[in-house]
Amino acid sequence: MSAYGIEAVNAYLGVACIPVPELFRGRGLDPARLANLMMSERSIGLPVEDPVTNAVNAAKPIVDALDPAERDRIELLVTSTESGVDLSKSVASYVHRHLGLSPKCRVVEVKQACYAATAAVQLAVGYLASGVSPGAKALVIATDVALVDARAEYAEPATGHGAAAVLLGDDPAVLAMDLGAFGNHSYETLDSARPTPEFDIADVDRSLFAYLDCLANSFADYADKVEDADFVDTFDHLVMHTPFVGLVKAAHRKMMRDLRRAAPAEIEADFERRLRPATAYASRVGNLCSGSVYLGLASAIDNAALGGGVRLGLYSYGSGCSAEFFSGVTDPRAAATVRAGRIAERLDARVELTFAEYDLLLKETLRCLVPVRDREVDLARWDEYLDRVPGREPMLVLSHVEDYHRQYEWR
Repeated sequence: MSAYGIEAVNAYLGVACIPVPELFRGRGLDPARLANLMMSERSIGLPVEDPVTNAVNAAKPIVDALDPAERDRIELLVTSTESGVDLSKSVASYVHRHLGLSPKCRVVEVKQACYAATAAVQLAVGYLASGVSPGAKALVIATDVALVDARAEYAEPATGHGAAAVLLGDDPAVLAMDLGAFGNHSYETLDSARPTPEFDIADVDRSLFAYLDCLANSFADYADKVEDADFVDTFDHLVMHTPFVGLVKAAHRKMMRDLRRAAPAEIEADFERRLRPATAYASRVGNLCSGSVYLGLASAIDNAALGGGVRLGLYSYGSGCSAEFFSGVTDPRAAATVRAGRIAERLDARVELTFAEYDLLLKETLRCLVPVRDREVDLARWDEYLDRVPGREPMLVLSHVEDYHRQYEWR
């Protein structure tokens, strides 16, 4: 049986960050609650960045590594985002142009909060495995910007910025998907939403309980489909959508209590062994929305130095809500393939902001999704931040908006 799955994965996580304790101090938040987040930093967007630039900057290293014939086999480009820039024109249409993909490529944007990228990945794998276009590839990019400020209270320090790109095909050098091994759970609720292009709303308690409920029920659906599936024994490592690392730890603890009646010491040891590597990058970035699971996949492979034949269980959750538990097996090339993206090195190179710098940027970045007919972005003003990034490679930036058409340049 042929294998289908993830051939490459990369993440763009911005060029600026703020230490979470600095954000707590600036907002006057209770430092006693800092440990609950289990986060050290969060990525911050600049006014020259938006969902288009994040997506292109995440996917370009993957596309550039392909030869021209392979690049032309990308037949499907999907952007997954809660940060659409237009009610009709997709982020994907801009991304297609700036990645230089074939005009014979399907282009579409999808939305279901933090779950949408996994829906796109599963639909794409189904298309590839159907055999209707042998050798075809699909590129799924989850891309978002943060629209939170002091109104978000304790959610502000947990919200990230950036994009994750996933190339899918019939040579899964990172993760071969377990075809047919998945479980879903969905229902309507208003736990989090983005009712305008300028701010998010959230019912934190409702969202936390929905996350936990969907994990239990999507895994139960998975176990109904996969003979002898066991939450502990089946998966060498776990990767979960990470709104903040503390929630992942709480969800794991609940599953271990409910399904294994495990003692606290066993639960802690299991978290450190099977989940800690997948949360390492999230603890420095914040919630990457629907890219979170794929950043977690890269984090697990990088930080646990995973070789081939390792089975991963993955949990994707999106407010609203829809969730999926699925699995796959790593390829012997996984560690080298992910390492080529230098994710840890680029995290280390980000510019560390003070709270005063962050507060100044925030007033500008909160405007990035508001539709306007014409707008100029003062690139020279923000070069100061870009120039502080050591060894920075060229990146796509937003330069201006002309008659509603967003314009970009490499800088």
